[in-house]
Amino acid sequence: MSGTAEEDPLSHLSEDMIARTYNIVAIMFKYAVDMLIWEKESELPLGLEPLDKGDTYYCMLFNDEVHTYEQVILTLKKAVNCTHKEAVGYATAVDREGRRAVRCGDYQFCEQAKSVIMRTPGRQTKPLKVQVMHSSVVAHQCFSLRLLTWLSQVIGYSDGLRRIVCQVGLQEGQEGENSSLVDTLMLNDSKLWKGARNVYHQLFMSSLLMDMKYKKLFAVRFTENYERLQNDFVNDDHDREFSVTDLSLQMFTVPSLARMLVMDHDLMSIIIRTFMDHLKCKDAHGRFQFERYTTAQAFKFRRVQSLIGDLKYILISKPPEWTDKSRQKFLEGFENFLELLKCMQGMDPVTRQVGQHIEMEPEWEAAFTLQMKLTHVISMIQEWCASDELVLIEAYKKCLNVLIQCHSGFADGEQPITLSMCGHSVDTIRYCVSQEKVSIHLPVSRLLAGLHALLSKTEVAYKYPELLPLSELSPPMLIEHPLRCLVLSAQVHAGMWRRNGFSLVNQVYYYHNVKCRVEMFDKDLTMLQAGASMMDPNHFLMILLSRFELYQLFSIPEYGKKFAAEAANKDIVQQNNILIEEMLHLIIMIVGERFVPGVGQVSAADEIEREIIHQLCIRPMAHSELVKTLPEDENKETGMENVIERVASFKKPGLTGKGLYVLKPDCAKRFSLYFHHYSRAEQSKAEEGQRKLKRQNSSDTALPPPVPPPFCTLFASLVNILQSDVLLSILRTVLQWALEPNSYAWSESMLQRVLHLIGMALQEENQQMEINYEENGESFNFTQKVSRPGDAPENSPSILTMLETLQNTPSLEAHKEMIKWILKTFNTIKKLRERSPTSPLTEMDRNLMEENCTFKDKVERKRKAEIARLRREKIMAQMSEMQRHFINENKELFQQTLEEPDTSTSLLTDASSAVSNAALVALGPDQTKVTEKRQVVICILCQEEQDIKVDTRAMVLSSFVQRSTVMSKNRKRIIQDPENYDPLFMHPDLAYGTHTGSCGHTMHAQCWQRYFEAVLLKEQRRQHRTRGHTSYDVEHGEFLCPLCECISNAVVPLVPSPRILFSSDSQNSSEHSSLSRWLRSVSQLITSLHIFHEKNNKSDNQLANSPESKDVQLPDNFKTDINFKSIYSDSIKEMLTIFGLVVYKVGLKVNPNEQDPRVPILCWGTCAYTIQSIEQTLVDEDKPLFSHLPCRQEDCLASLTRFSAAHWTVSPLPVVQKHFVRLLAALVPDEKAEKSPCILDIDMFHLLVSLILAFPAVHCQDILGFSVHTGDLYLFHLVTMAHIVQILLTSLPEENTMDQEISSTEEEVAVAALYNILRRHTKSALKERSSGWHLWHNLKAGILPFLRCSALFFHYLSGVPPPAELRVHGPNHFEHLCRYLSLPTNLIDLFRINSDATDPLIQRWCTITEIDSYLKNENIAISYPRELNRLIELPNDYSALINQASAFLCPKSGDKSRTPTLCLVCGATLCSQSYCCQTKLEGDDAGEDVGACTAHSFICGAGVGIFLRVRECQILLLAGKTKGCFYPPPYLDDYGETDQGLRRGNPLHLCRERYKKLEKLWQQHSITEEIGHAQEANQTLAGIDWQQL
Repeated sequence: MSGTAEEDPLSHLSEDMIARTYNIVAIMFKYAVDMLIWEKESELPLGLEPLDKGDTYYCMLFNDEVHTYEQVILTLKKAVNCTHKEAVGYATAVDREGRRAVRCGDYQFCEQAKSVIMRTPGRQTKPLKVQVMHSSVVAHQCFSLRLLTWLSQVIGYSDGLRRIVCQVGLQEGQEGENSSLVDTLMLNDSKLWKGARNVYHQLFMSSLLMDMKYKKLFAVRFTENYERLQNDFVNDDHDREFSVTDLSLQMFTVPSLARMLVMDHDLMSIIIRTFMDHLKCKDAHGRFQFERYTTAQAFKFRRVQSLIGDLKYILISKPPEWTDKSRQKFLEGFENFLELLKCMQGMDPVTRQVGQHIEMEPEWEAAFTLQMKLTHVISMIQEWCASDELVLIEAYKKCLNVLIQCHSGFADGEQPITLSMCGHSVDTIRYCVSQEKVSIHLPVSRLLAGLHALLSKTEVAYKYPELLPLSELSPPMLIEHPLRCLVLSAQVHAGMWRRNGFSLVNQVYYYHNVKCRVEMFDKDLTMLQAGASMMDPNHFLMILLSRFELYQLFSIPEYGKKFAAEAANKDIVQQNNILIEEMLHLIIMIVGERFVPGVGQVSAADEIEREIIHQLCIRPMAHSELVKTLPEDENKETGMENVIERVASFKKPGLTGKGLYVLKPDCAKRFSLYFHHYSRAEQSKAEEGQRKLKRQNSSDTALPPPVPPPFCTLFASLVNILQSDVLLSILRTVLQWALEPNSYAWSESMLQRVLHLIGMALQEENQQMEINYEENGESFNFTQKVSRPGDAPENSPSILTMLETLQNTPSLEAHKEMIKWILKTFNTIKKLRERSPTSPLTEMDRNLMEENCTFKDKVERKRKAEIARLRREKIMAQMSEMQRHFINENKELFQQTLEEPDTSTSLLTDASSAVSNAALVALGPDQTKVTEKRQVVICILCQEEQDIKVDTRAMVLSSFVQRSTVMSKNRKRIIQDPENYDPLFMHPDLAYGTHTGSCGHTMHAQCWQRYFEAVLLKEQRRQHRTRGHTSYDVEHGEFLCPLCECISNAVVPLVPSPRILFSSDSQNSSEHSSLSRWLRSVSQLITSLHIFHEKNNKSDNQLANSPESKDVQLPDNFKTDINFKSIYSDSIKEMLTIFGLVVYKVGLKVNPNEQDPRVPILCWGTCAYTIQSIEQTLVDEDKPLFSHLPCRQEDCLASLTRFSAAHWTVSPLPVVQKHFVRLLAALVPDEKAEKSPCILDIDMFHLLVSLILAFPAVHCQDILGFSVHTGDLYLFHLVTMAHIVQILLTSLPEENTMDQEISSTEEEVAVAALYNILRRHTKSALKERSSGWHLWHNLKAGILPFLRCSALFFHYLSGVPPPAELRVHGPNHFEHLCRYLSLPTNLIDLFRINSDATDPLIQRWCTITEIDSYLKNENIAISYPRELNRLIELPNDYSALINQASAFLCPKSGDKSRTPTLCLVCGATLCSQSYCCQTKLEGDDAGEDVGACTAHSFICGAGVGIFLRVRECQILLLAGKTKGCFYPPPYLDDYGETDQGLRRGNPLHLCRERYKKLEKLWQQHSITEEIGHAQEANQTLAGIDWQQL
């Protein structure tokens, strides 16, 4: 029953129902509250005691935020004798629910566990909270929680029921004040455990906070108890989200509710008083003191800061209309706030250390944290004041009174002095920042500065001058403390406070930092502007000189020379120079910084525009970088979006990097070199960038001050500083130093600032003349004053004369352009003044003057450029002559160089220039003859050259071998028993493979071994010092390539082409015989091998007693003495063995075993898998087969193929021969061979590579003289035909036959006939196909990857270069591929030509039992071509992923996952980085538990994983248990930036290009390499425990 807001929800219910419901709810609510706050552990309230109490107790462990998971787990394992897994479960439950029973039994049994738990491990002073509770008490409390949970659910069905629950909850009890059930729960909040808190908080939110009437009543109760609630929270250790104080957000952010609490219940004053009560540590002057803060006090202070958040909530919405009452209440709160600021005024004062460095760094962070937390509050209070004129006036008065009180407390002992200069005198006090105490914290002064600017901005100062105490103000008092603070900053920059340590340096840094500067540095500057505007400018400047301790230097003639001569320490002169520069900079800022609303006639948008312009003058910036340089308001907004389009253009990002904002050219003229928010480094970069830009535009490199906006009336008198006598004296003094070589040791930065000030004065005069020309105003006449000679010393030149002299000084070339601009501007103003008012300067006259000056500049630049060009030509001619002379003298040397062999590191023999494309055939008797070119490589360690030969020292290629599932079509297939697994036949689903990659860098085998031994020793020593993981694991043979630091775990030996070495037999007439004859020969050879092996396996006695052995004889020409292995040097044989063992160890995840017969199988397999992987990558990138491979991949494939072909020479010959027999038996029946899988369960390319590479071991005992080339050809034809049958058996049904031609081609007829034969052999289990075109199209598409892989394989095996047509995209690609592989273009001709041999084979292939199950769809067969695996499809909008993750529940605990993580390979969502989902890896029962992502990566990616951490918007890359890194996500905001951590909160959208780049990284097996580079670049990544993720 839901009622509207206007009517009473109870009006729908009868009185009887209301009464009964009220009674029931009251009973339930009262019972639940009583039980939850019940403190007795063994007793129950009266009336609830059971008849038979029993001796059953629970040892209840409670949660706290002090102890870590590890400490709790360790304690529980000792206390209750549980397993690690059980302890993790207990700890997780305690953290989630707030408490958990860890032991059940009698009282003594539980008390024993409690005593052990109380002895907390580690250094924590606070023990774990644990209680022994009777089972009946626990039962009642659990039932109470269920009751409240049920109640919060039920009231969702009826507003009336909700109203009754609210009435019951807020009904006062018999005890009087704070006796209601709601008050009771709130006031006992800190005593309850986390689960109980969550339940009753949820009840409050679903009842009290959903009913507007009772929400107000609850807010009043909350406000009345606010101080006590906050005290409980501060003394508690649970996070704020588990405290009832967190509900303030639900009430204080409602504008009407917040205003009601402020006006009627003094909420603003309550919050401020409560906050101040917690900060009781004060000094003798009543200021906060944070110097000796203990850890407990610091923890408490962090919790107290939450009150400032509540203050911000109630200030969010200003009153739409002010009343007398609202003004009164706000000003009362404002007075309390001023009391808070008064306690901060002057806190943490510092005194300069002289002679000895400070012994202990003082605490400074607490004070600055307080300042940063209050920054937005101060700004919001100023906005409230600005919204009403009367409030602003009263607030200004109150603030001024507090400031006067503060000054009266600090004025003791300050002596008055009189300063005189240039005929002006001023009375001030003697104060040296470098000797007295000074504080950087002046919030009262700064608040007054903000209010003073608001008086001008809102025009209150002009409307009600009689209500303001402006005439009573003391400007020297106003500027005193802000000026001291700015002088302190200048002295720190000058290095005068070095002995005060880093604490002061950090304070000055934050003083200028964007987080604090709005209410610190900016307000100090505004206060100086306000004070200076009410003072005589000469008086102000004399006080300024006094505080900078430069008064004597500028007031006494020749003092500078004496000071420089007498100063024994050059540092003192240097410090003085920096102080002069800082003082001049401060004057520039006081006069020039007018972009504050109220100070200058500008808006807030103009202020932001200027900030953006000056940041982009440093360099183009990304949106996030730019935002960080701008101050944020209370809503985290900078206002940048409203103005950015006016001043900058956006440049979109590429595959890497970020989108950048670039400053528009027309905005560069608004650049000010001495922008007040620049650091020195930023100013230098901006200056360099702007000068470079001007040079590119062929304009002068002067950086004159921009034309400033006019001051507001209240600050208008500030411009008089520029023409004051004291400033002119300062300028004249610095210029005099620059002119006199033996004068004071001035600096160029000092001169640059003087020139800038002169430029500002000229701009001001020019601007005022244009505005007041008709009035012929003479109020600002800087040009006249700089034209007059100086007063002291006599006959000193004028400033103008000095500038003209400096223009021709060679040592000041850098300032020449600026001086020229000043003189040009001076002349322009002079001519303006000379003209009568009746004939003002026309635009034409101005343009003509500017053009004349510009023309002269251009002529001068052109002359200099011509001189530079002639000089360059002369130098180049001299160099050319010297080269010719050198070559003529060293003709013999150059001739020898040309005759030397190619020392390229490329391992691929390219003989395409010597052989015509028409004759290029990669295999068979007609294979193109290629002479192996001499290969010379250079060792990257010793830099020696080495020929690649069979009898020389071994050269090796750094490589990385890894298991892979990148091409897998069945991730559920896992190797259950690696020790007994038979890898001879690779399944077409490519579930697991072994990939080998390389960086392409070569070494001597001996050099590599020495290098690896050194790495091993280094890591063994490191383990004694640090236990952190590195980017490589030496225990698993990993190392970094010595040159490029790519991660490696093996080295591939470089050998010449084995086919040239082992197939040099002369060809005979049988070379061009048929397949059937060759099969008969091979069959005969295999029979002989069986006999030979049986003979060798039996002892002599067995042979003698065997009647069969006597009858069986080997053929006479069967070779039994094989000696081919000896052709390789021992070094090469050793490396062949070592690399083979690495591939075996990694591929099967077993320990090395040189005698294992599976070693050669794994070597052939990695060759085939790597070729398939690279071919798929080339297809995906749409690149030609042979022309776009990087050198590193080409060298890797060449060396890997030749290694695999040579490995049989270091393997037992019978083992390799048996493998060949079994492999061939899969296609050609052999009764003695083991049972082979059906052809649909075999990957044909793996079969081809294994047969080709094993065949030489059989051929060496050949009895008929067939060459290896012939065997290669027939084996390739045989496997190709099997693959054709495989494709036709698994071809997809016809989808559309409309595109086929009416007349069938020869190929289509032939393939249709073959298909019918297959249908006949399978007894029509194959579906009928009417379209030969469809079959031929499917066949070509399906077999093309196999042919491309075969072309790569035979190319690197034989060294025959590919034809030019295969190096580019073009027509007839299939035909050229067939020709290169010695295949007919009509592949079905293979069956026709060899029909006598293939017909029985086809029948056998089709009649195997397994084939029938595939054709009946009982098993799913792989169809061809295999589709390339890709990463999962991601939604375009990132919010869809967030919604998906928010609905994800942990599969073990059933709770919401804290870190839901998405596997980008298979799409599974995991509960990462949590104890609940930790598990052990398959086959690693003794190892540590690993996180969900690590465990999943071993199942899904063979140890390599790519995950998206959804709530952090972060890509996680994992490789094994110890390696990982974070990678930029593919989601970008509108500014082309990622948002890792979702801190900025901008909408994110998928960038397809970046996701493709990530996918490419995975497809190319580069994840581990990327992780290695990331960990080497960022050592902090090595410290992360990746296996826990």
